Amino acid sequence: MKNFAVMLLIAIFLISFNTPVYSKTINEADTELCETLKYALVNSLRQPVDKAIAEIYKNDKNAPSNLTWASYDTEILKIKQLNGVGGVYKITLKVYPYYDAHNSYGIDEVVVDTRGELINYNHIKTYP
Repeated sequence: MKNFAVMLLIAIFLISFNTPVYSKTINEADTELCETLKYALVNSLRQPVDKAIAEIYKNDKNAPSNLTWASYDTEILKIKQLNGVGGVYKITLKVYPYYDAHNSYGIDEVVVDTRGELINYNHIKTYP
């Protein structure tokens, strides 16, 4: 009888302190989760995009030496799944290179994959 009473007390104790757990994504950024994920994805592709920008403007004698681009100003045009869920994705970005205090220099389309490889690039426009 003592064993039954102890077991009953333990069961009541465990049930009374059983609080439900709800999983929620914690977003510690200043933007909505969707925008935060976009910026995180684009920033993770910085090396191949930098490589594309360098290739596009290497023969442009008017291109400033401090030409760069910003992830918050980059558009994701298309994401294509190459080989199954969780596999490699091909991402097409529209990048707006600038110099100094955000002086626009051009528009470029850059295609990269989630492994960080540059697939293709296309120069669209250079601003005068």
